[in-house]
Amino acid sequence: MPDTLPELVDSHCHLDFPDFEGERAEIVARAVAAGVRRMVTICTRLRNADAVRAIAEAHAPVFWAAGTHPMSAAEEPLATVEALEALARHPKFVGIGETGLDYHYTAESKAVQQESLRIHIEAARRTGLPLIIHARDADDDMARILTEEHRAGAYPCVMHCFSSGAALAEAALGLGFYLSMSGIAAFPKSRELRAIFAAAPLERILVETDSPYLAPPPHRGRRNEPAYTAHTARVGAEVFGVSEAEFAAATTANFDRLFGKAKAWAEAA
Repeated sequence: MPDTLPELVDSHCHLDFPDFEGERAEIVARAVAAGVRRMVTICTRLRNADAVRAIAEAHAPVFWAAGTHPMSAAEEPLATVEALEALARHPKFVGIGETGLDYHYTAESKAVQQESLRIHIEAARRTGLPLIIHARDADDDMARILTEEHRAGAYPCVMHCFSSGAALAEAALGLGFYLSMSGIAAFPKSRELRAIFAAAPLERILVETDSPYLAPPPHRGRRNEPAYTAHTARVGAEVFGVSEAEFAAATTANFDRLFGKAKAWAEAA
């Protein structure tokens, strides 16, 4: 591997999804070869936690997080703070979620989504691990709940795959949270989203794939994978007017600051 290859982190992917069945070792290897030295695979239904944990245990560069995705909140048993705290005892468990609000397809379950979100926030508060937020078509409620809960007790947080409006970005940044840039930011028509990122401090930006979804150009429309973090990072460097190496270094440092447990594990390994 070239020494000059910038080190990147894919802060959000879904390696347990069937899209990757039978290929996970090769996918992790391709990511590492592309400079993605660490990745966080996200469990979206707590009943799948054992399978997601096993992936992190099997691959040194992979860490994991778990929560109940808002689109599944009405179908799954309500999470408990105690259950999330128990998962957090695993040495490679580094985040709470993804959780959040999604009113695009599942607005009818908004009440249980909000209840689930507040449970996950309390787990993040108690464990000190970052909350991983999914937000879609719910900007006002999201900003309100995150702010109310932060006033009740601070907690760290990343707005994963950020594609919401400027007001929610400002609210999140005002609370000390991070915004994560996915392949959506690299789509040609995402000019307004890139402007929102450009207005944010670089020290609050992460990069992710959300694979197998949202592949950036030149892979758009096909299965995404952690190796493609590099394509989104290239666009991110352009957005912030820095070199690819500088963007990679900044977002990796940001990940280490927010996901301190992952940094500590990697340093001790």
